[in-house]
Amino acid sequence: MSIPANPSTPFFKEPKPLSIRLWHWFTFLFFTASITTVIFGSTLFKTKNNISMVQEQVQSKGGSVTPDQARKVAHEFSDKLWMLHKYLGYALCFLLLWRIIAEISLSKEKKLLTRIRFAASFPVKGPEQKHNLFVQYGYIIFYFLFLLMALTGLVLAFEDITWLDPIHKLSKNIHSYVQYGLYSYAILHIIGVIRADIGSYGGIVSRMINGKSSV
Repeated sequence: MSIPANPSTPFFKEPKPLSIRLWHWFTFLFFTASITTVIFGSTLFKTKNNISMVQEQVQSKGGSVTPDQARKVAHEFSDKLWMLHKYLGYALCFLLLWRIIAEISLSKEKKLLTRIRFAASFPVKGPEQKHNLFVQYGYIIFYFLFLLMALTGLVLAFEDITWLDPIHKLSKNIHSYVQYGLYSYAILHIIGVIRADIGSYGGIVSRMINGKSSV
């Protein structure tokens, strides 16, 4: 497959390589699971929100427990959830590495950077070409945020490594803020795909499943 001669021709109608399709859906599943652990860890399983519940449950069974003991019990549930979050993070780091390897192994005309350079090499004319260029730059933002989340997450996961101590707090702050950028991108991406699928680019979702190009 060669890069289309018309710079306004969207890449959305191209066949999708199996490696990219598998990566896309695995990333979607693990990213969704990771977000779910963050939501639960920040709400239902937040330690301070469950201290009184632990005390009430113990007292209802005829026992007694101090607030400090109840906090330690509640914290165990939170720890287990965040441990799951860490394992999901490892999986996402693996998927990012997979994407890098896939990008290297793809033919030149299918590489992301080649597409972006091609889309940006022509004067932007009309909404079709503007939309195409906007989507391509959106990919750069996504992968940049993904890389930041992966690197800072690894620093937090390996907190016992002493030489990482100087950047631990910075990594935690970056990790906390960048997540909102990824959430925003995910929401905009889903909305954009739905609008495109029912609009001018019908079949986007099915092409990401079966890999077939649009006629």
